[in-house]
Amino acid sequence: MRHPTYPAWLPVDPFIAGLLGTVLLAALLPATGGAATVAGGATDAAVALLFFLYGARLSTREALDGLKHWRLHLTVLACTFAVFPLLGLAARGLVPFALSPQLYTGLLFLCLLPSTIQSSIAFTSIARGNVAAAICAGSFSSLIGVFLTPLLAALLLGGGGGVSADSVLDLVLRLLAPFLAGQLLRRWTTGFLTRHKKALGYVDRGSILLVVYTAFSAGMAQGIWHQVTPVRLLELLVVEAVLLAVMLALTSYGARRLGFDRADRVTIVFAGSKKSLASGLPMATVLFGAQAGLTILPLMLFHQMQLMVCAVIAKRWARRDGGPDPDPVSPQGQRRRFTTSTARAIARKSRYAPSERPRSPARS
Repeated sequence: MRHPTYPAWLPVDPFIAGLLGTVLLAALLPATGGAATVAGGATDAAVALLFFLYGARLSTREALDGLKHWRLHLTVLACTFAVFPLLGLAARGLVPFALSPQLYTGLLFLCLLPSTIQSSIAFTSIARGNVAAAICAGSFSSLIGVFLTPLLAALLLGGGGGVSADSVLDLVLRLLAPFLAGQLLRRWTTGFLTRHKKALGYVDRGSILLVVYTAFSAGMAQGIWHQVTPVRLLELLVVEAVLLAVMLALTSYGARRLGFDRADRVTIVFAGSKKSLASGLPMATVLFGAQAGLTILPLMLFHQMQLMVCAVIAKRWARRDGGPDPDPVSPQGQRRRFTTSTARAIARKSRYAPSERPRSPARS
């Protein structure tokens, strides 16, 4: 899918500026009451439209190829439900120096959540990654997380709680059903989508901005910003920045070591380093009840951070996509190395004209 390009003279990427502006708008004018209901409904509609368009764009063969990519899915699940929780447990040593007990509980709960779906897919699409695999990886993570996250929370946090079958049905209706509908209607919508590629490129970014505004407005309505001191907030930001940096580095390095190509590495980095706010908020309400206000603060901050950081990475990878893969181990890198060496050999041979080439000793 082609994405809109922006003038080179702009000092800030418009998408990053849009994210910052959305956060500021939610802080100054949060959606509350009836407006929150409208914003929530608009967010659900935007996410459903996003998945419908992804289903309509992807061919059935591409979707099945993404489903069969079991090594990629296992890698994303291992990052989400094994590496992240281990890092969360390691952060216990920061209590009470950098984190209060309640903020640490929220940080560990964050590490137990499934991966995002819509933002991972959107950033994968922007960076020209494997969108089909990203859809399947995000969906698998969310479906497994519905059951695994409460179990991990009960084991590691000492709490209880569960998720009803209605949550699974809601997940299917809101995410997978629009994607399947797009697949079924693809033969009738392909022409329209092809004619409006540029306009539809804004749907990815628009859906993320709407999710950010709705989630940030919910936090403002709960007044969670008044329950923590500025020093603790800064310390929490530093801890989460380190957590995100470690996961981005581990997913990138691990995907390379496991031999994935560029498109799959993009998917693993974006799907394996994120946590879902949409799944985390209702789960926190079930698990923590009235104490969920401050506990979800690490999740909200991490969510905003991962969107902004991954937006920068996705745009940078998208600009770099026109050139060959710089990884010398990948097939693209090997082709580049072979092409470069061949060109050098031809250049060496062409330094001499036929009459000027030095003759061999036998002929002389």
